[in-house]
Amino acid sequence: MPRKKTVSLQRRLSPDRKYQSVLVQRLINKSMLDGKKLLAERAVYKALEAAAKKVDSEDPLEVFEKALKNVAPNFEVKSRRVGGANYQIPFPVAGHRQLHYAFSWLVQSARARNGMPYEQRLALEIVDAYNETGAAFKKKEDTHKMAEANRAFAHFARG
Repeated sequence: MPRKKTVSLQRRLSPDRKYQSVLVQRLINKSMLDGKKLLAERAVYKALEAAAKKVDSEDPLEVFEKALKNVAPNFEVKSRRVGGANYQIPFPVAGHRQLHYAFSWLVQSARARNGMPYEQRLALEIVDAYNETGAAFKKKEDTHKMAEANRAFAHFARG
């Protein structure tokens, strides 16, 4: 089995019921706990509608896609051992990995908020990502700053 998932090994996801979007289905799957997909689905749909209402938009899918685009990283750093020293080497992030990070950071930062139901926390995090603020967006910014700071070691990426 190869280390990296080739296109033939990646699962094809069916679109979600309400918006017919594979991206929403992926968010539902990321939000799901203990295999309770219906619960996650309800929470995500409520969150998307609440987020769209907060930013005065008719289309929740449009708000969600812009939030995802704002959170998806372009660069990441990977640790690499070169001549007895470990270097953080910046690498560009492929499309499916960008989305993986975006979903993970959105759900992670929504779960880190306290004092309200999950759908409200997720809605607030989506609104924050839409407005380029919040924990998930900060995580992207930190990743980019780290890559920028270690740009001098980019030549170690090849070879």
